Amino acid sequence: MAKIIVYKKNPCPYCDRAMNLLNGRDLKYEVIDLTDKMDEFQALKQKWGWQTVPMIFINEKLVGGYTDLKALDESGELDQLLKG
Repeated sequence: MAKIIVYKKNPCPYCDRAMNLLNGRDLKYEVIDLTDKMDEFQALKQKWGWQTVPMIFINEKLVGGYTDLKALDESGELDQLLKG
């Protein structure tokens, strides 16, 4: 099973949508809340070059945010990533 990590902050409707999509697919994932951890959020932004939340990782690879996750799901590529 693929390891999925979702970095989020509150409030964040796109974070909620990403988690709803994963829940709808009955996928297990870890949530890391960055709401009160601005230093950690800044470090992640610098390391990965991604400026917003959610930051979604599958098997330690950044796949993007909610729109990217949704596009992967709709194209069938998400299933391939989850197998790998």
